[in-house]
Order: sequence, then C-alpha cells, then structure tokens
Amino acid sequence: MFRVSKIKLSFPLSTLTQRFSSFQATKSVIEKAAADGELRVFIVAGEVSGDNIGSRLMSSLKKLSPIPLRFHGVGGSMVCKQGLTSLFPMEDLAVMGVWELLPHLYKFRAKLKETIDAAAMFKPHVVVTVDSKGFSFRLLKELRARYNQLRLEDSPVHFHYVAPSFWAWKGGESRLGGLSEFVDHLFCILPNEARVCREHGVEATFVGHPVLEDASENNLVRTCKPTQESKLEDLNFLSKYTLPSDSTFISVLPGSRLQEVERMLPIFSKAMKLLKDPFPKLVTLIHVASNSQVDHYIGKTLHGWPVPTILVPSGSTQLKYDAFGVSRAALCTSGTVAVELQLARLPSLVAYRAHFLTELFIRYKAKIPYISLPNILLDSPIIPEALFRACNPSNLALILERLLLDEEMREKQIVAAEKLAQLLHPSESGMGKWVHCSDLDSHRYTPSNLAASTILSYAKR
Repeated sequence: MFRVSKIKLSFPLSTLTQRFSSFQATKSVIEKAAADGELRVFIVAGEVSGDNIGSRLMSSLKKLSPIPLRFHGVGGSMVCKQGLTSLFPMEDLAVMGVWELLPHLYKFRAKLKETIDAAAMFKPHVVVTVDSKGFSFRLLKELRARYNQLRLEDSPVHFHYVAPSFWAWKGGESRLGGLSEFVDHLFCILPNEARVCREHGVEATFVGHPVLEDASENNLVRTCKPTQESKLEDLNFLSKYTLPSDSTFISVLPGSRLQEVERMLPIFSKAMKLLKDPFPKLVTLIHVASNSQVDHYIGKTLHGWPVPTILVPSGSTQLKYDAFGVSRAALCTSGTVAVELQLARLPSLVAYRAHFLTELFIRYKAKIPYISLPNILLDSPIIPEALFRACNPSNLALILERLLLDEEMREKQIVAAEKLAQLLHPSESGMGKWVHCSDLDSHRYTPSNLAASTILSYAKR
C-alpha cells in the first residue's frame, strides 16, 4: 500500500535560500515569495479530475511551504475547499472534443480574457494550470506574451500539471518543443513522459499518477481475494442502502462532463435493459461526478432507468471505493476512472462515443490501438473497449455478460493491476531537492507532495 505521511522541513528558510543562491544565479520561487511575505499561486483547473489534482497540490503546498500562501484562479468544489474562490464555475471550461468545442468558442474567449486579467492583477509568483490543455496552454501563452510586452524581469513561473498526450497522436512529439516558450516546467503523470519532454527541451518531472493518492490514502484498494474485513465493508454498504446481498451489482460511471454524460448514459441505460433477462437481480450503482450540471441531468433522467439503481454521490472517496467493492463489474466512459477501477481490482468495460467528426479525427490522427490508459501502459487489451460504432447497447450488454461470468477474463484484469500500480509510481530518485528524504520512503511520498516540493524549490535557468 502507498501511505501518506506528513513532511516537515528539517532546516530553516535561511538555510534553504543559501543552498540555492550558492549555485543558481536566479532566485528560487520560495526566495522571491519570502521577500513579499507570502507565496501567491494562481491555479486553473478546468474539469473534475483537474479539480482533484489541484486541491491535493494546494494541500501539499500548505503543508510544505515555510511561508503563508494565497490562492486565486479557477476550479471546482475541491479547490475551493482548500481556500480558492473561483472566478467562474469550472463547468464553463469542461468541454471535450474538436467539433464539440465550436459552439462554445465565444464563451471560451471571454473566459480566457477574464482569467488573464485576473492573473495579472493577482501578481502571482507561480501559475499552475491542470490538464485542460486547450484552455491552459492558450492562457499560459498569452500571459507570457503580456509579461514580455510589459518587459517584466521577474515574471511568474509557469507550471502545467499533466503533460499533453503527445505519445497518442501522429506528430505529437514534434509539437513538444514549442511548449518551452510558455511552460517552464511540466508535471508528468505517466512513466517515460518526462524523459521525452526533456529531450525536446521542456523541463519536466515524473510525479506519479494522482489516482494513486485516492486509491491508497486510506487503504482503499481491495486485494485480489476478498478478506473477512472487506466482506464486512461490503455488508455495511449493502445495509446502508437496504440492498439484498444476492443482487448482481454493476458500477456505472458515465463521465464527468455534461456533453459526454448526455451521450453515454442513454446507451448505458439500453444496455442495462438487455442485461435484465440473464441477470434478473441486477442493480446498478451510478457514480455521479462532482459537476452540478451532470448531477442535475442524471437526477432528471433516472426515472426511466430500467433496473433498480443507487446514486453514488461525489465527495467521498471511501464511499466510491465501497461501491466498487460490492460491484461485480463496471461500465465506464473512457477517462481517468479506468485507472481507478483497475487499482480497485474491479473488472471493467471501457466505452466511448463522440461527435462523428471527432471520431473520424481520432481514427486519422491516433497512433495507438487503445483508448484506456491501463491498456496503453501495459500494451495489451487487458480491459475490453467498445469504441465509436462498437459502443452500442447490444455490444455493451454482450461484453458485460461475459465479464460477469468469465472467471479467466476477470482474473486477467485483476492480476494486471499490480503491474499497473508499479508503473504509475515514481522512484525515490524523483523526489524534490529540498524535501528531506530521511522523513520519507517510497511508499509514503505522493504525486502532490513531489509536485509541491518541485514548485517551492524551482528557480528559472
């Protein structure tokens, strides 16, 4: 298991500044912030997964920084709990796809200008954008242009968390070089990304996948074979919702963006209707993302759901993994959740549909045969995928039926989870320069702690 332990500075700020001033001509982030009496961090997280990453990073920064912090920017409920007041609802930026974006271009331009102006007024020492590269990169590029126009000698340091998926697209690596013009440092969540980025002139650190923190923080992943303790947890979950223990439970995760939930949930509903005959005691556990628009849509459409169902609300990692624990299988829209399900040792099916022009673009530009991250990293179709036209109710029902009954197919996914976890976790050599490693071991530090330590010790070259 990966555990979180509190990290403490073992030396005063003066020692820290001396260490860096001795071999770097420019001041580190923490030195410049110390001169102002506070560290100002502008964060932009444009979707649910980024909101989670941003909130954990903020928590780690508060834990590690020897001086007070002040936050500003854009995010959802999770970053707001850490002390950020969002400029506007995060959902305004949560659009995915090529053609799907076109109707929202005017709103995006308006939000971009609003965010740039707010960042300039805030005068941050650090700007951190999380994923959502379409908005994030435009923001960082235009901010850098504004600094250059004003001839600011002491401009903020730009970090981007979650490297673009250059490995997935034809010609993706060739576009990395341009990032160094407006991104000072990338935080990579997948192995080998940082090495390739550095080869193309972009400073980068592999911090590990953020899902590791959710899955391991409270010992939430279940083992391959059920233990007595896990059985008791399952019974507690069932009693909470008065569900019969002999039901067949399937976790359904339709996505975190409204546009994808509107597209996927009707397909999932028809698939569940087809599964009613072979599994008369079928019960679905629908996981609702931390997105008010998604929450409203699912609640509105639930009356037509063909089988008994329980809504699993966002906000509680423990509740989410308890629902995974009682489930026999999962059906999910492609995304980060595929990694969560794998680490929870829950056999799953990944599905994906988009606008037909977006699907054509993906077919033409993609250079890898898989869409789910576990399959990509393991270079094997461990998790069945139903993509594009193959993502239809009859095909989903057929694959799910096999997944529920075929023990060999199920075991293949469960066994692969351990290898996946190892690939997603950084080695001790990747730890930040000024976090005292004697306080840590490879099972205690987290992606957020590693990213935070890199930010605090960073000095522009």
